[in-house]
Amino acid sequence: MKSILNETIDLLADLEPGKRTMSDLPYGGFLVLEHDVPALLIYRKKPNDKATLRLARTGASYLIIGDSHFEYFRDFIKKLTAKMAERFGSFILVELYRGEPDSTSFIIKGPTNKLPASLETLSEELSAIDSRRYKVKLDAKISHTKDRQKPGDESLIDLDELKSAGGTLLGLELPPVYGNKSGKVYPLYFRMFRDRFAKAIQKTIYEFIRVQTTSNIHSYHTLGRRRIHEEVLKIDRQITEIQSRYEFLWLVAPVNIQALRKKFFETKFEEIDSYHYRLLPVDPDLLKRELYNLRIDEIDDPSLSHLYNEKREELDKELTMLKERGSKNFFYSSIRLYQGVPRNVLAEAKLILETIPENHEEIIEKTIDAHQFQKMAQAEFDFFKEQAPHYEGTVHIRNDVNIIMVSNGELYLPEDYKMTTDEAQALIQHEIGTHALTHFNGSQQTLSQLSAGFADYDATQEGIAVLSEFLGGGLTGNRLRILAGRVVAGEDLMNGADFKSVFHHLYTDYGFTKQRAFNITSRMFQGGGFLKDIIYLKGLVELRDYLGKGGDLKPLLAGKFALKHVDIINDLTQRELLNPPKIIPRYFKNEDFSTKLNAFKEGITLSKMI
Repeated sequence: MKSILNETIDLLADLEPGKRTMSDLPYGGFLVLEHDVPALLIYRKKPNDKATLRLARTGASYLIIGDSHFEYFRDFIKKLTAKMAERFGSFILVELYRGEPDSTSFIIKGPTNKLPASLETLSEELSAIDSRRYKVKLDAKISHTKDRQKPGDESLIDLDELKSAGGTLLGLELPPVYGNKSGKVYPLYFRMFRDRFAKAIQKTIYEFIRVQTTSNIHSYHTLGRRRIHEEVLKIDRQITEIQSRYEFLWLVAPVNIQALRKKFFETKFEEIDSYHYRLLPVDPDLLKRELYNLRIDEIDDPSLSHLYNEKREELDKELTMLKERGSKNFFYSSIRLYQGVPRNVLAEAKLILETIPENHEEIIEKTIDAHQFQKMAQAEFDFFKEQAPHYEGTVHIRNDVNIIMVSNGELYLPEDYKMTTDEAQALIQHEIGTHALTHFNGSQQTLSQLSAGFADYDATQEGIAVLSEFLGGGLTGNRLRILAGRVVAGEDLMNGADFKSVFHHLYTDYGFTKQRAFNITSRMFQGGGFLKDIIYLKGLVELRDYLGKGGDLKPLLAGKFALKHVDIINDLTQRELLNPPKIIPRYFKNEDFSTKLNAFKEGITLSKMI
């Protein structure tokens, strides 16, 4: 066994900074060691105890001890401790084990006189894990004892020997409240338990590292997993590939919009024909089957597990809506997906419509057509190529689209679209400087979903896109009114109004031109009632609140994700699993950029942004 141990120790011969060691060990063991993290979770294999094994694997570094030749692992731990402590001044080991079936308490075993802050942090974080709603009251108890192992097990290592090597050992007994007495795990509760547990461990280890070691780790966020497992990358690619098989917005947009408009106007706003849609290129039920065959439940990194569970649920809702096109159920599903109109957003919308008059003369100024806009867009793509030479972007002018849209980084433009110079500048920053840019930045990340878009990313994206119009100097009163009109139309729809009522509310009460009133209304009623258009103003309000509380704009351009994901994205970035944005928009270089951005952060009323 001594020769085998010597062979294993060769793994640790050169703990190169910034690297990791991953290796099977003899006798059924396994090691993951981040060379820059002076901490290790330890778990001894037990029968019918996969849940505790998964909890151990949430650590950046962990050691799985096999079920035989315990002396080998004990000697290995001594050698590893000495080597890590020599580099960092100290090294902490935390052994995890499952408590008795009826236990509802975490038992924290450690030197309370030497690590009071670390143990108190662990106790507070573990006690805060939600359990009362499930009729379980969790608590955490700190025990000052030299027996850090599970009762009945051999001690992991002699504490005096460990101390002389520079190590500190904690024992942590886990109450198995996430399963029944036979060991069957409750999957949804276990997922929440695991996520909170992982954060508790990270905060505790960070407290130890900060006080007891020479490590330069500056945040507990960096103590998560520093490698994305190949199985996670496979799931990421699969979910993106499933999403790529259909264009959700394309498939809920009517193909007969010009005919609908013509009939509605000819009948003096009395008759609106039925919407017609493109044939579905996929079977939603078959795609759902593929989605739920993905083993997202086996992702042990809490941050990534959360992101992909959310995304699967969102795609499930979209696929259901594709089956429901043209029905009232589509509208109900739309409420679930976009979550209705918040009161504060509705108030901002009404204020905009009441204080900013419609500029009916603007149509006279429309001098730029689709082909002229195409040249402006190409100039913006060239600006991106200066920052990333391999960037590629294309503008497609089509006669079968009724709105400007970006899909997979490509810009689609109606053939008959005309605009003013200000509108063109705003659209450049909105569509290219935000949507195409974040698509590209996301494509440079390890996770393809940052290019396709994590769940609920739309509101944040559209908020940034509208802000870009303001920062780029192209946001007009009419444009802001359109966004506000969409919110009012969404509220009307939620209150049961029909097409004609919504149209007349915009046209008669708020003074929109008949073309704009129709465009807003027709978009709101596509599919059977589609609330997506409320997210432009909603996203802008949420973004203003976020930046006003100290948030930073630039990191939001690293890909397509929601504000609620910022902590997770920051976590993954600090763990060097994600990168900062590769390219940034042109408006960052404008002379008045800081002045305008600061005004926005300070809570400027939206109606004052023109």
